[in-house]
Order: sequence, then C-alpha cells, then structure tokens
Amino acid sequence: MIIKTLEKELNLAEWQVKKVIKLIDDGNTIPFIARYRKDVTGSLNDETLRKFDERLKYLRNLEEKKEKIIKRIDEVGKLSDDLKSKIMNASTLVELEDLYRPFKSKKQTRATKARDNGLEPLAKIILKQNVNQNVEKIAKKYVTQEVKTPQDAIQGAQDIIAEIVSDNSTFRKKIRKNTFHTGQIETKAKDKDISSEYDVYYNYSENIKKIPPHRILAINRAEKEGVIRAKIVCDDDEIIRYLNRHMLKNISKIPEKIEYNKYTTPIIRDAVSDAYKRLISPAIEREIRSFLTEKAEKKSIEVFAKNLNQLLMESPLVGKTILGWDPAFKTGCKLAIIDETGKVLDTSLIYPTAPQNKVKESIRTVRELIERYDINIIAIGNGTASRESEEIVAKIIKNTNVEYIIVNEAGASVYSASKLADEEFPDFSEGERSAVSIARRLQDPLAELVKIDPKSIGVGQYQHDMNQKQLNESLTGVVEKVVNEVGVDLNTASVSLLNYVSGIGNTTAKNIIKYREENGGFANRKELLNVSKLGKKTFEQCAGFIKINNPKFPLDNTTIHPESYDAAEKLLKSLNYSVNDIGNVDLKLDNVDFEKISKELSVGEETLKDIVKELKKPGRDPREDMPKPVLRKNVLSIDDLKEDMILQGTVRNIVDFGAFVDIGVHQDGLVHISQLVGDKFVKHPLDIVSVGDIVDVKVLDIDTKRNRINLSMII
Repeated sequence: MIIKTLEKELNLAEWQVKKVIKLIDDGNTIPFIARYRKDVTGSLNDETLRKFDERLKYLRNLEEKKEKIIKRIDEVGKLSDDLKSKIMNASTLVELEDLYRPFKSKKQTRATKARDNGLEPLAKIILKQNVNQNVEKIAKKYVTQEVKTPQDAIQGAQDIIAEIVSDNSTFRKKIRKNTFHTGQIETKAKDKDISSEYDVYYNYSENIKKIPPHRILAINRAEKEGVIRAKIVCDDDEIIRYLNRHMLKNISKIPEKIEYNKYTTPIIRDAVSDAYKRLISPAIEREIRSFLTEKAEKKSIEVFAKNLNQLLMESPLVGKTILGWDPAFKTGCKLAIIDETGKVLDTSLIYPTAPQNKVKESIRTVRELIERYDINIIAIGNGTASRESEEIVAKIIKNTNVEYIIVNEAGASVYSASKLADEEFPDFSEGERSAVSIARRLQDPLAELVKIDPKSIGVGQYQHDMNQKQLNESLTGVVEKVVNEVGVDLNTASVSLLNYVSGIGNTTAKNIIKYREENGGFANRKELLNVSKLGKKTFEQCAGFIKINNPKFPLDNTTIHPESYDAAEKLLKSLNYSVNDIGNVDLKLDNVDFEKISKELSVGEETLKDIVKELKKPGRDPREDMPKPVLRKNVLSIDDLKEDMILQGTVRNIVDFGAFVDIGVHQDGLVHISQLVGDKFVKHPLDIVSVGDIVDVKVLDIDTKRNRINLSMII
C-alpha cells in the first residue's frame, strides 16, 4: 500500500519508488541520492526526494499504528472483517483515529459512569425503538443507590447514546467534511475599544475553505495574545437533522409514510442534540482549526524554505575588502574590516550617533581605515541607528570609489552571543563579532549564514508560531541542500559549514577540523578516510561535495564523485585529454555520444552527463548566476520618495500577500501580490519573484506616519 500511495501522490513509477526506498533504507542521504544516484532514481531532484522521505515516514507510521490498533481491538474480541478492512484502507491518521475511537479506553465520562451504573441495557432498549410504553416505566427497573430516579436512569442512557453517536466514524467523517466545506471562521474583539494591529479581525468572518494561510496564522496569533475570540460556525440544525435521520427508525409499515416511536424518539433526539453540541462539534472545531493551522504552517514553511534557499544562494561579493558596520546609539558603532578571504584585519569603535554625536572624529577614523586597508565596500547592518549610520557613511565616501550597502543583520546578535562565536573570536566583544558577521554575510552569505539558526535569518513570517520541529527539519533541509549544491572547500570550511555536508555530523566535522590543524590541511579527498570516526559509508556520502583547492589531482576540485574518477579519466583519454588538462584547456566535449560511451565505460548516462558538465566548468560556483548586490553611493530617505518614482531594489522577503523590496531607504516597501504583474493572475508571489532578485519598482504611495511604502512592479 505504501508503494502504491507514493506512486500516485508523487507521480512516480513503481520501480522508482522501490529504488528510492532501498536507497533511503541503506542509509544514503537525500543530497547524495539527488546528485549521485540519478541513474538509479530516474533523476529525481532534491525537492521530490525530500517529499518522498517525509511521506514515507508518515505512511510507515500509519501502517505501524494500523497493526497496533488491529491487535488491540482483536484482543478485546471486537475485530470484525469489515472493521479490519476499514482500518487497513484508512489513508490518514485522522481516519484511523475515528475508527479506533469506540474501542479506546476512555477517561471517566458521563457515558462511562452510566455504564458503570448498569444503564447500558436501557440505552440498547431505547435504541431498538420498539417500546410500546412510557420509557419511565422501564427505567424504574434501573433505579439503584447510584441512580436515584427513573429520570436519572433515562439521562444516563441518553449519555450512553450520545457517546455512541459521537464515536460513529461515518458520522464524524460526514460532519467534518460538511463543516469544512460550508462553515465559516468568525472572530470578535475581546475589547473593540482597544486598537491593535489586529483591528481587521475585530468583527470578521470568512469561509473555512477559502481562507488563506497567512490569515489563519494572524488569527491564531491574535487569539493567543488575547485580542480576539475565534470560533467555527456552520448550520448546526442541518447536521442535527442528518444525525436524526440516521438514528431514528421508521416504524411505519407503509414505505411512503415516516413514523417514529413516540416513546423513544424524544429521548434519542435529545441524545443526538447533546452528542453534537457537547461532544462532536467542539472536537470537529478543534480538528479543523488544527488542520487549518497545519496547512497554513506547511505553506508558510514552504515559503520560508524557498526564501531561505534564495538567500543562501545569493552571489558572493568576492575579491573585496569590506568594512562591517554594526550600528547603535549609546554603545557606539562597532566596525570590523575583513580582507578578500574573510580574515579580520582590524576592529574599531566610533560614536557618531546620539547621544555622543562625535561625527567629525568618526568620519576621520573611518577615512583612515579606508585608506589604510584599501576598503572597497562598507556593509551597514539594518538594525537600530542604521538610518543615522547610513547618512554618515554617505558623507565619508563622498568623492571616493567606496560604495555601501545595507545588509540584513537578522541573526547577527544571536550569532555574536553564541558559543560558536566565542570559539571563533574569543577576544572580540559581541558588537565586534556582529560587525564581522555583517561584513562576511555580504562577502559569502552561505558561509556566514550557516552559523545562525535558520529561523533567525528573517525571511519568513510567523515562524515563532509554527510547529518548531517541522520548521527546523524543513529549514535544515534547505541549508543542507544549498551547502551540498555549492560544495565546500575542505581546507577552509568551518565546522558550521561542514556540519551540513552530506553524511557529516557535528562530531565528524570537528574531527575534520582537528585533523586539518594537526596535519596542515588535506592534500586529497582520500585523506578523509584517515579522519577519526569517518568510515567508508560517510566518505561515500560526503566525498563528492567537498573540494580541495589547487589539488595535486585535479578531479579533487570538482563535483565528480571519487567513485566516478575512473570513468572520467577514461572519457578524457578517449578524447585525447588527461586530467591535467582540466581547467587549463578548453575541453571539446559538446559532441559526446552519451548512450555509446556510457556503455563503453559502464557508467549511467545521467552520471556521464554530470561528469561532462563538470569537466567543462570545473569547480564552478552555481551562485555566480545569481543577481549581484546593489551597491549605493547616496542616501535616499522616505521623505525623498514621490509617487510614480521609478527605483531599483532588491527583494528581501516574500510572504503570501506580496514581496518586500529594499529600495535604499530604511523601510522596505511592499509590492502587493496584485502589483507584481499586470496581465495575469498570480497564485503566489514566489511564482514571480525570489529573494535576492533585483527589480524595478514604481512608488504607489508613502505613509510616513506609519512608515509604510507601497510599490508596484507594473511599470
């Protein structure tokens, strides 16, 4: 069943599903399978494989629960063939839970208490609906010390009937579906006189089926903060009528005439109404709210993941000496200069902002640093005092070749106070560490951002309200994907970077660093096998993603896996080249007959294509194709903006309702989803733009009081 489900959901062939399951079960990582087992999987990409892995875990968990439930129900002697079939065919955990509900051991409920008091036989009599006398007369037989009156006995029987109705899996499935498709979510302010950012939800309703993910998360947060009350409403009367139609028996012998037992019908109707209002409705509301939240979280995590992917793939600013500027007021602005390799050359502290306002001294200090270290770019963090710092920097670089850029410093303070930063810069203050981080994340975003918790990088929405386990798994997967896609230099990579390489964990990463320090670096990939606790399986998983800069053996600086070295060398030899020609000669590889040569070399066609691609451009960084950062010379403030002004900006964040664009003022502007393109419907902003994109925008309007800028890409 698992194989069939994965085939259908992911549109895969049976052989693909079986091959991927085996690869995963054999301990292969997703990046390794995606890159080096294309011939085995039919070239499934990283995204598909991660979805496959996630669903495989879910379905295996589902199958495991099915077995446990069947065993438990069988142990109490209530497992019928029909029930077993329904359990085996259940496709979700919710459906499985519905089927198991009647057999679950419950905490003390009104129904369990009634059963303990011997009232289940009375409930069964009422449900048969063939009584021909007042039920109170029958109920007298059930009066005991615990059940004081016939009315108490009937009430207990009703409680049992209500639970029977509530436990019916068919009823629950129908009501859940009906509520989801016809219900609405309604929100009301707890105190409408108190204004908040959630004003729009003070008296609000929307169809459950149509409400977008970001509104669900906003409602959840507003409710959590005690600003609003939220509930799900639907046609309760229609649902109760549906339940009564199925619970009440037509006792008329004439098919066209509907007639109910006058003695038991009122009791059953009351029980049905109680079952729905007290047991089913609250549970269905919780389930739907939970479902909506999970769906919204999943969508937001997907958006967050795509944004993070784009951010990590931003083009490095290589070959530049950068001054990182961590702005502040009272504590002063911390500066750090890094060379083109990221090495810290110097640090400084200036006080150009309030309350000290030592502008002249600060300008003099920075100009001296620019001259001494031949600084090319000043990277200013976008935190507190960023605006004031930007104005000062513009004065400093006037009539020079130096440019500046505002860098998103989200997470810099988290990093600067971390154990990792303490180990990296034990003699630096937290402010100096932040300045280094700001400079380095411009120079090589990936190498620096891997040191920070992905949630703190600032490209998501409502990330602190989500399922943290799922968010962490998704974002970690993104970082892992990008690190392995780009590759790492084995002799310079940090522990943080190595940590994300396929097959390498934290302990192994530290052991690699230790070996590197003790032996003066790695001369080739094979040396990895000398690292403590790095065995053949780990080597297989990681070897293709790590490179040796200027190696003795040229293939060690490519993404060609060592297992394919022999094939690569034979290919080169067949074309009258050698490995020493890699990177030195313009290899003519455009007319390779992949089908023929793959057979000759006993290597898969897809693997051969990747080998040829890498031989053409060895060691190529895929980030080279990404847009370059927009550097500036002059300050632009929100007061300088005018409607219809055309500007160039960088997409900094994407959410469900639009994209935030940095146009060089302190506040990012919003391009609403309706303003992304003018000639077609846009389902999601990610279909049009990505984080890091350089875009032309038009200013629609400026709200200086609320510090909001509305932009349009329809120019």
